Amino acid sequence: MTLLPRLPFALTARATGPRAFRLLVSGALDHQSAGELTSGAERLLARRPAPTDLRLDFGRLTLCDSMGLSALLMIHRRAAETGTRLHLDRRPFFLERLLVLTCTLDHLTAPPGGGYRQARSAAETGEP
Repeated sequence: MTLLPRLPFALTARATGPRAFRLLVSGALDHQSAGELTSGAERLLARRPAPTDLRLDFGRLTLCDSMGLSALLMIHRRAAETGTRLHLDRRPFFLERLLVLTCTLDHLTAPPGGGYRQARSAAETGEP
């Protein structure tokens, strides 16, 4: 069996507005790189004031496994906590298929606020 060489993973962050950022994801998003993506996104989401938009650009993504999907779910949760709209731009076919098969596409691309914030607020106040 011939193994293909692993393409290096890289992140490039750019401001696209006063409170908006694009994070270009290149290479394989897997168990070796998922933490790097999560850390990079969390650094941007930790800014004050919080960003209004965070665009993850997957135009140069070559692979996404279950750890990559887990990283996207963690980033989505953190973005929802800060009220930041998460965008998954230029999704390659294999990523789109993974998101559809796991029923996470709508969850990851839904507007922030609403459900999570309301549920968290109700849990904190004890209201239904």
